[in-house]
Amino acid sequence: MASEEFSMKPHALCLPLPAQSHIGAMLKLAKLLHHKGLYITFVNTEFNHRRLLEARGPNFLNDLPASFRFVTIPDGLPPSEANATQDVVSLCQSARFVMGAPFCELVGDLNERADSITGFPPVSIIVADGFMTFTAYPASEKYGIPVVHLYSIAACALMGIMHFPQLKEKGLTPSNDNLETTIDWIPCMKNMRLRDMPRFPGTTDRDHFLFNFVKDAVARFDKAAATIIHTFEALEQDVLNALSAMSSGPTYAVGPFQLLIDQIPGNENHLKHIGSNLWKEDMDCLQWLNSQKPKSVVYINFGSVALLTSQQLVEFAMGIANSGYPFLWIIRPDLVNGDSAILPPEFNEETRTRAFITAWCPQEEVLNHPSVGGFLTHCGWNSVIESMSAGVPMMCWPYFGDQQTNCKYACKDWEVGLEIDSDVKREEVERLMKELMEREKGKRMKKRAEDWKELAFKATSEHGSSSTNLVKLVRELGICDVDGSN
Repeated sequence: MASEEFSMKPHALCLPLPAQSHIGAMLKLAKLLHHKGLYITFVNTEFNHRRLLEARGPNFLNDLPASFRFVTIPDGLPPSEANATQDVVSLCQSARFVMGAPFCELVGDLNERADSITGFPPVSIIVADGFMTFTAYPASEKYGIPVVHLYSIAACALMGIMHFPQLKEKGLTPSNDNLETTIDWIPCMKNMRLRDMPRFPGTTDRDHFLFNFVKDAVARFDKAAATIIHTFEALEQDVLNALSAMSSGPTYAVGPFQLLIDQIPGNENHLKHIGSNLWKEDMDCLQWLNSQKPKSVVYINFGSVALLTSQQLVEFAMGIANSGYPFLWIIRPDLVNGDSAILPPEFNEETRTRAFITAWCPQEEVLNHPSVGGFLTHCGWNSVIESMSAGVPMMCWPYFGDQQTNCKYACKDWEVGLEIDSDVKREEVERLMKELMEREKGKRMKKRAEDWKELAFKATSEHGSSSTNLVKLVRELGICDVDGSN
């Protein structure tokens, strides 16, 4: 293709944290920036890019425009053929200590190519996941390239993480006897308890690697040329205002990403076919949903990282069976920690006429299907914002990280969720499913979810806050002159 197609385009190098939800959010942002006129280079690890090609087919990248390309860097982890998310601690260790050098080499190679090929743009901006700052900043400093942070988590969760140093100072290590401790010293976060803070088992110990990785990564919050948070203003206005006051650069709420992508006219959406799921999607589930009654199905998915014990799987299964509702359940091959996901025979017998169980699915299409009436979720941020965008209320079983904070806000502040105790019992699962699907609180939650859906659509409309913020971001960085269209 002629070099003039991307001559003078600003060039964004997009670097996600190499895990499913972070890759998905970054790819959606990359599509939006590409539509605004940027040349995009998207950086996957070699491991994840192999999984992407296996899931979506080796030819799915063949029809990409010349101004959007994928490249890979090594992650430094042992070779693996596993079709599963890599160990979180190992990934973070690699991001902190290993991936910076190959990423820096990549930037140098791209800029050398720009010097030798007429019209190929040098890297103008690094758009880095907010937890990939250890990888991004050595290249930024060596080549003088500004960094934009993307936080694919809620603003409230980011604010919680930014106060990890105070947790350390106060010696607040979560344990069974202090989880109800009130946290009343974080700006614009009300009625918080220690259990509602982002956390990982054992990681408020000051020597734990993962706690310090997260704390130190977001310590670079105010170094960014700009910060993007995947949310919308009506949902988290107070916390967004407080975060803006803590940053030297502008902070933009831009989301939900998918609703912004949906605003792109079909004849301009050249990247519609490019997805990010690292597991093969079972499209047959959509046909099964077509056979179900409106708002009758419970969708169940614990995301790409959460792990269940065999006992937890059984308790969920029997609670789901005893509720009597039809359901679509995503059971990853690695969902049960160290074991196979074996469901009880009585579960299979009880549910065989009203169940669809598969390993992965196109989640946003599922949530927007008229047959889906509720979502049993681990409360990862992508799942929460996708559920609210679809107007679907939730049953929340947070696993780790930001999910505890998302759960608190979904259940208490946004009033669209019911929390399941971490020590899951089948009786509670059954009771909450019935409350979600047919009782008065569930009806109020459905109404509230529809209200948030309407506000999300308003934010992503032509003159909505997220659409306006996306244009401001691109303009004010001085990397592209746009009028809101490509």
